[in-house]
Amino acid sequence: MTIDEAAVRQAIADAVGGERLQVVRVTGTSATAVIDAGGLDGAARAALEQAAKAAGVAAGLDEVRVALTAEKRSRRILAVGSGKGGVGKSTLSANLAVALARLGRKVGLVDADIYGPSQPRLLGTEGRKPEARDKTMIPIPSPWGVPMLSMGHLVQPGQAIAWRGPMAGSALGQLIEADWGDTEILVVDLPPGTGDIQLTMLQKYKPAGAVIVSTPQDLALIDATRAIGLFDQGKVPVLGLVENMAGYLCPHCGQVSDPFGHGGAEMTARELGLPFLGRVPLDIAIRQKSDAGEPPAAGEGPQAQAFMGLARAVLAALDQTA
Repeated sequence: MTIDEAAVRQAIADAVGGERLQVVRVTGTSATAVIDAGGLDGAARAALEQAAKAAGVAAGLDEVRVALTAEKRSRRILAVGSGKGGVGKSTLSANLAVALARLGRKVGLVDADIYGPSQPRLLGTEGRKPEARDKTMIPIPSPWGVPMLSMGHLVQPGQAIAWRGPMAGSALGQLIEADWGDTEILVVDLPPGTGDIQLTMLQKYKPAGAVIVSTPQDLALIDATRAIGLFDQGKVPVLGLVENMAGYLCPHCGQVSDPFGHGGAEMTARELGLPFLGRVPLDIAIRQKSDAGEPPAAGEGPQAQAFMGLARAVLAALDQTA
């Protein structure tokens, strides 16, 4: 019997996670699989090994030998940007980070909007101060499995931060270079526009990819195109566009209206040759939960499904750039 090596590889990847599977070699009706078990405890490593063996046998093998490694995966920065404010970028960043964590990734969140930090409210960590070890900040754990840092943790609520570019860039560095431990993906919520913070991010920290957030309306898309241009100049892959506030479902009459238009981000992505990553609706429940520090992505229902679908699309695009 001839065993399809590609089918075996896919079966084992589906069982253990494609990002963990490193090598598969098939010889006759046996195979050897090398799997990254970094960050897992003994029970989880054993479960990973058994899942790989079972998947190989189900694919027609008589035996699967599994070698577990503890290779440390490099951290990748995922920038979330927009050309203008008011498009829901921070809310989307917070929920994207939570959704990625639900998909099994070790995710951290940096609130790089130095002048208008909002992530402490969105993830329910307001009023907490980060500790430091050897002059390096330690991220604050959130209730949703995503450690985070923000200037909002370092100043009084409502306090204005009147800093020039170099000071803001230095603050960004302290957040990015904190002790993120075994974090794999660091989601960075950038401020709107294309200013000093974005330039520091591109030149010094080189994100692995960028997600651009826009509403469907023409004005927002014009500014989003400028943000795309900035990432292109910095040779940072733009993973795609997200259409936020895309359609409002009236809770009373059940009709869907489009106060910001419909399909603009998808059309712009097509015109620019970029992936369209998905839509997030204009939903009062998203606003209410966000104000309460309870990201909708952590729950169930259509709001969570929208963010989970977005996270899967972003993860697939990010892994393709690796």
